[in-house]
Amino acid sequence: MMAAEQGSGHRSGTAGSVVSRPADSGPVLRADAVDLVRDGRHLLQDISLTVRPGEHWALLGANGAGKSTLLSLLGAVTHPTRGTVEVLGRTMGRVDVRELRGYLGHVNPRHTPDGPLQVRDVVLTGLTNTAAPVPRWTPTEQEAARADGLIAMLGMRARTGAAWATLSQGERGRALIARALMPQPRLLLLDEPATGLDLAAREQLLASIDALRARHPALATVLVTHHLEELPATTTHALLLRDGRRLTGGPVADVLTGELVSACFDHPVRIVRSDDGRWAARAERVGVTMPDDAPATTGPASAPVTV
Repeated sequence: MMAAEQGSGHRSGTAGSVVSRPADSGPVLRADAVDLVRDGRHLLQDISLTVRPGEHWALLGANGAGKSTLLSLLGAVTHPTRGTVEVLGRTMGRVDVRELRGYLGHVNPRHTPDGPLQVRDVVLTGLTNTAAPVPRWTPTEQEAARADGLIAMLGMRARTGAAWATLSQGERGRALIARALMPQPRLLLLDEPATGLDLAAREQLLASIDALRARHPALATVLVTHHLEELPATTTHALLLRDGRRLTGGPVADVLTGELVSACFDHPVRIVRSDDGRWAARAERVGVTMPDDAPATTGPASAPVTV
């Protein structure tokens, strides 16, 4: 089990103080009837979600559906306009979010390190939650060993001393997961981690996520994507978003169906799950009126589509 041990910097809570330390039991995330309004416009409306230890959720929806916006709420970055968000048992608005974030791992593929850092340096900044090493700060031997262990677990041992600028996009993605795991979080948030990866890099990344989940069975994860092919086989639950609203959510076998995914993306699709547990989607061919002089074409009854 991955339990956060951040030291005396986190307050245990006394009478009248703000309690930022995670609760010892219960769901790791809970959103109840959440709205998020900006400039009079609903970005999210009436969203409810509960994530328990060991569950691995996918947030799915078309571009602009509100997936990354919801992730920012779940990661204690944004406050809801209405409703309740509990992160690690603590209610947003009644907690020091700066301290609470130290118990979360957040993987943002657009993270840019500050300075010419090596892989190990970047991974260690996960302890300080900074873009560059903190001046006059030195990791303990235990922390340095944990960084090396995570780098190796994610298949990056040979690149430990490589300059960040020389890494491929896939290598950077795996290094950022190692960085997010340095505080030993109970919850890992992944915002489209496979963005920009080629086929081989994507498969290496998903295999690393599956291995991570197997090694830390109490860790909960929430992964944002709009591509079913980017879901690890270990995904347990899914939430479908459309236009800022929850369409449905629950165990993947109940949610990732052709009917529900078609409704989510407003396009008829057929969902296939392979023997290795991975998903794919194919668009059902829809009727299109063609001019009388258009050339005749032949093809399969369905065409591949990524959703």
